[in-house]
Amino acid sequence: MTSPRKTYIIANWKMNFTPGQASLYLQRLSNRVQASRDIQVILAPSTISLQPLSLQINRRQFKLAAQNFYWRDFGAFTGETAISQIRSFVDYAIVGHSERRYIFNESEKDICEKVAAAIRNGVTPILCIGETALERKNGETKSAISAQLHEGLLNVSAEDIDKVIIAYEPVWAISSNKNAKPAKPADIAEAQELIRKQISRVYGKETSENISILYGGSVNADTAAGYLEIPGIDGLLIGNASLVGDSFCSIIETAKGIRNER
Repeated sequence: MTSPRKTYIIANWKMNFTPGQASLYLQRLSNRVQASRDIQVILAPSTISLQPLSLQINRRQFKLAAQNFYWRDFGAFTGETAISQIRSFVDYAIVGHSERRYIFNESEKDICEKVAAAIRNGVTPILCIGETALERKNGETKSAISAQLHEGLLNVSAEDIDKVIIAYEPVWAISSNKNAKPAKPADIAEAQELIRKQISRVYGKETSENISILYGGSVNADTAAGYLEIPGIDGLLIGNASLVGDSFCSIIETAKGIRNER
């Protein structure tokens, strides 16, 4: 694959940091992270922190992502936040994260609608897909990944597919899962090959070579290099390790080093 795809390092802060804490952490990161043309660092704070951080952030260093949003652009939906309301703050949005799927019971229809909503509002969706431990045990990994990919992209046209990023996130490997087990490079490589083949069948070979595929699941400073060196993996979706400045900055530097070697 010869496409000049960027490397994405995404920090999913989940339900951590108050707006004040997020601001202080961003300031510390800003003093340590150098902007890079080939490395895109993306921060996904809680929704309540998006607006103040958007005023503080240096967009040459970092971009912001929404962790969640509702797919309707407006209406009587108490407690929800539309992507149209936060699109001026963010460039990216995480969609289909396993915690949204399995804790909050988001359906494939919800996820499909969110991908389409992000695109029509000028925001790049980061579509998360991945099998559960039970699906893996039952030999259903390929069918689970294929189904989630198909459903998530159902409303994405050939003209818009290049606006989507895919994140392979096996549920059984996520550190917030008490039974988490690190994914093996061979498993990740196989998953990204499956994703590219399916994209190729639907959208064409060139699109499959150009689309960015990330990995997420128990990523830390010690494991980042091994994941980033897997052919076809274009970055990392990071949870716990992104909350610690030393760990997160170490991962960014690792990504830069691997990128320079290539």
